[in-house]
Amino acid sequence: MWWVWWVSIVVGIMAVIIKIYLEKIKGRCTSKADLTGKTAIITGANAGIGFATAEDFARRKCRVIMACRNMERGEKARAKLVEKTGNTNVVVRKLDLGYMASVREFVEKILKEEPRLDILINNAAAAGAKRLITSEALEYTLATNHLGPFLLTNLLLGLLKKSGASRIVMVSSLVNIIGKINFDDMTWIRKFDNGEPYFDTKFANILFTKELSRRLEDSDVVINCLHPGTVRTELLRDVPQPFKLFINTIGRLYFKSPDEGAQTTIHCAVCDATKGISGQYFMDCKPSDHTWYINKKAYDEGLAKKLWEVSEQMTGMTSS
Repeated sequence: MWWVWWVSIVVGIMAVIIKIYLEKIKGRCTSKADLTGKTAIITGANAGIGFATAEDFARRKCRVIMACRNMERGEKARAKLVEKTGNTNVVVRKLDLGYMASVREFVEKILKEEPRLDILINNAAAAGAKRLITSEALEYTLATNHLGPFLLTNLLLGLLKKSGASRIVMVSSLVNIIGKINFDDMTWIRKFDNGEPYFDTKFANILFTKELSRRLEDSDVVINCLHPGTVRTELLRDVPQPFKLFINTIGRLYFKSPDEGAQTTIHCAVCDATKGISGQYFMDCKPSDHTWYINKKAYDEGLAKKLWEVSEQMTGMTSS
């Protein structure tokens, strides 16, 4: 059985090489930007990448608004954040992106309470859940990952523009490369599996980013999107247990920590190097508009415009 030992050695060496390579290419935001006097909204801020982003902003003395679906978890996360950073200028506001009524209620409260908004991080996402049609007749994954952020961003644009050189960041994913937009079946009636809705909505994030960037050309507001890397988060909590167990095992070896996964988000939000840049797709703190990393249809302006129009109809938002 000598060959078993050789195979084991080769596999072990390959595992080490992969680990070294992944460590080497990890990007890290090196900006020392102070966010005193600035306000940021982060969706899904109570855990994972969202919490790591909120912690970074809080350390930079930003006013942080944690937009969370579960208020109990949100308040616990806030307490932890304040304890870790010493920044008490952190608040939790209820937001369930899966419901447009919740988005509108959230925005109404923000516009009443907040005089400015400098950074909007669209981070929250759903994946692996069963097909769910909400009381608003929208599919929940589509609503959470695309329609909710679409409506939220548009309703906050006035405040973002009033605040000067503001930034919007969309957390997408590398899986956008296999995503598609099927306007004849936006709620996956014909076919729904645990991956497809996530792939499609992450592609929608990129189309939205590029279309909104074109619409913001005459303003001081910029928008960019990114792949955070494969990160150890709670995103896959609803996928089948055998798959989750496999992913968690691999993740302990190769996936990024939430702090590492947040670095490109932070880079896009605060770094001088991204000031004035808009409509770009980033990976590991670098622009990555390469066909290996971004869907070949991401540059289809006609597709992006149609998705915008359909999204307006589905969210009840009228065009400005």
